[in-house]
Amino acid sequence: QVQPVESGGGLVQAGGSLRLSCAASGRTFSGYTMGWFRQAPGKEREFVARISWAGSVIDYTDSVKGRCTISRDNAKNTVYLQMNSLKPEDTAVYYCATYMAGNFYHESSYKYWGQGTQVTVSS
Repeated sequence: QVQPVESGGGLVQAGGSLRLSCAASGRTFSGYTMGWFRQAPGKEREFVARISWAGSVIDYTDSVKGRCTISRDNAKNTVYLQMNSLKPEDTAVYYCATYMAGNFYHESSYKYWGQGTQVTVSS
């Protein structure tokens, strides 16, 4: 099975940037649409962005549109999330996952999940 491994999180001031990476361990991300989700303390995990295998279909949640860019390098089996103009409300653990079927915006539609990477934005 494929195992996503996230990295790139950290502590950043409001207005700063971070680039998250999600690399495949084990099998590749071949053919998978990939999604980024996040979970803030005391809140449910929520959809952030998704990208199709060829990169031709990209989608974002409204709160990150214009500030985040999802991309992928299939040769490197890696998916990225570039986050700019970060806000304190972006503080969360960020996860990437492989899409299987169903609603693109719900975590139940994704099968393989990474352990997450913490993003903390200070005001």
